[in-house]
Amino acid sequence: MLDTIIDASTTGMSVKTALICTGTSIGLGIIISLFYMFRSKYTKSYIITLALLPALTQIVITLVNGNLGTGLAIMGAFSLVRFRSLPGDSKHILGVFYAMSVGLATGMGYITFAVLCTFIIGIMMIILEVIPFAEKGMNDSTLRIVIPEDADYDELFSEILKKYTKKCSLERVRTVNMGTMYEVNYRIVMKNEKQLKDMMDEIRVRNGNLTVNFFKVAEAVGEL
Repeated sequence: MLDTIIDASTTGMSVKTALICTGTSIGLGIIISLFYMFRSKYTKSYIITLALLPALTQIVITLVNGNLGTGLAIMGAFSLVRFRSLPGDSKHILGVFYAMSVGLATGMGYITFAVLCTFIIGIMMIILEVIPFAEKGMNDSTLRIVIPEDADYDELFSEILKKYTKKCSLERVRTVNMGTMYEVNYRIVMKNEKQLKDMMDEIRVRNGNLTVNFFKVAEAVGEL
């Protein structure tokens, strides 16, 4: 069932086999892009890349055809792509590896295996996106406050944070603006995010109307 369609007894690949592998790669690439688009932020260029990446990977593997030296050269060329790319979040990287893995399978002739992997991984992506898996830390946020260097950050905001947050911990303190100010980072869980503006207004009164930033922790840790 999971045997390759490439005949190992011949020195090359027939046109029919090549067309089957390439056509399957393109079809599975489109399916992969549809799975990825479910509840994801994406651009058209990235989706086109996912749709065609399995076919491109399959073509490269077909050309290598078991040659170790050529395979190493191709791996080196592929590694350059990472350094020519902008940083992306972890799901973008998952999509690239997902598409390349399917392309590797079709390039080696394991058509049935490639189809199974495409649907198994795609369905799992959707299931994990829908169920409350790994959502425990999604309510955590980062509060970044700039204060004058002579301010006592230990007690300056304790009353405000106790009033508006369920959980609060001091994560980092560093100097900014040539050492004339401190930047204090708290990890917090809001009691009610509708009160965010009220909390920030009270903090601005205490820190002399200097910069106050609030952002979700998930937005920061999702990058690779």
